[in-house]
Amino acid sequence: MNLQVDKYLIDGCMRCPLGATPACKVNDWQQELQELRSLILDVGLTEELKWGAPCYTYDGKNILMLSALKESATVSFFKGSLMKDDHGLLVAPGKNSQAARYLKITDAPQVSEWATIIKAYILEAVEIEKAGLKVPFKKNPEPIPIELENRLNEDPNLNAAFMGLTPGRQRGYIIYFSAPKQAKTREARIEKCIGKILNGEGLHDKYKSGMRRK
Repeated sequence: MNLQVDKYLIDGCMRCPLGATPACKVNDWQQELQELRSLILDVGLTEELKWGAPCYTYDGKNILMLSALKESATVSFFKGSLMKDDHGLLVAPGKNSQAARYLKITDAPQVSEWATIIKAYILEAVEIEKAGLKVPFKKNPEPIPIELENRLNEDPNLNAAFMGLTPGRQRGYIIYFSAPKQAKTREARIEKCIGKILNGEGLHDKYKSGMRRK
């Protein structure tokens, strides 16, 4: 177990103002996240902390991440679109999501009920990575700056949050991120807005406190 992940389970990812507060979504899904963590480690993946959240790797390659959303705890597979999904459990973060797919857990009993299935999905994701399979990306109808595309491909949690925004909010961010001529400035704008995106806010929305499940 990675001690940084222990801290995540207490304070959250710390990428939005709710981090380390009672309103952090991680607090709503403590049991589910803990049980998923144990199950994933039992499969034998390496536990790391990337982009503020638990990330599990095989031979240095990203396989999946754990995260807490408003309505569920999730297991996000980096190359989920390549998985067979025999049980129909995987969900695309948004209509334009081409790679990541996540499995939603809405209560703790689901983890034990689906344990065998979840382990099989994880092993399939590992085999996809071992085989060197790549997601065949299609051009997005709304031009996305390469810096944002890279961040979304790297971070399934951010990808899920961005794809969950309304089309208007997505477009607002894309226009804002695309405006600077220098890549460094575009990257800085993206980093500055990550907290708002993770909190489901548009570029010009005022900060919202969010609602808790319990």
